[in-house]
Amino acid sequence: MKLSKRRYTQLISAVLYNCNIKGFVSAGIYNGSVKGVCVPGLNCYSCPGAVASCPLGSLQTGLLSSRYKIPYYILGTILLLGVLFGRFICAFLCPFGLLQELLYKLPVRKVKKCKVTRALSWLKYVILLVFVIIIPLLKLEPGFCKYICPAGTLEAGIPLVISNAPLQKLIGVLFSWKVFVLALVLLVCLVCYRAFCRFICPLGALYSLFAPVAVVGIEVSKEKCTGCGECMKNCLMDCQKPGDRECIHCGECIGHCQTCAISYKNNT
Repeated sequence: MKLSKRRYTQLISAVLYNCNIKGFVSAGIYNGSVKGVCVPGLNCYSCPGAVASCPLGSLQTGLLSSRYKIPYYILGTILLLGVLFGRFICAFLCPFGLLQELLYKLPVRKVKKCKVTRALSWLKYVILLVFVIIIPLLKLEPGFCKYICPAGTLEAGIPLVISNAPLQKLIGVLFSWKVFVLALVLLVCLVCYRAFCRFICPLGALYSLFAPVAVVGIEVSKEKCTGCGECMKNCLMDCQKPGDRECIHCGECIGHCQTCAISYKNNT
């Protein structure tokens, strides 16, 4: 099957984010100077192969550790990424997004989007507020990373436990909970397109706030659009229209538009 340009971009991003090959051999965590830089997509800091940091993890750590200071660097990084790319990152530059799409290709019965899935799409904003912002601000712990993040469990938790005998003795309820969350997310992604991205991911929630102003993304020509609705009929996300807060700018709708009304910005 021929791979699309978007699929190549996803694969390249996943490899570049996790190109510390030595880490997979030694089960160590890379701590070089590049680790202070955030990659655009969701990718665990503690993954043996990770060469940079995750925006969500960095934001929680910054809020948790800065008692009297605002973490301007990470906030500025997220602002820059949001203004430049928005949720385009979700479709092109997120390794966990790639995994979800590959799982969805498996031949099992699918759950189509509906009013329920659209309602559930608001859950990620609650998770963003509670687990990424409020819990770290109260100086408790990095809530999302500790209790929810399936990417961290898959990329860091499980590999490190498997390759590190001392860690295996420390396995407890929390690790078991995280493995359960991961398994549940992966199972749901088999039947529901990008379920984690749509309902849970607070990074996607953050980037969605920049939908109206992001430099990169798709747009609709009002002059060419006939309002036929074919774009939304073929969209697997919970969008109301191309380019809204739920749109990840994957470009799939472009090929379904009979009047060529949809295109990437500045690409007429």
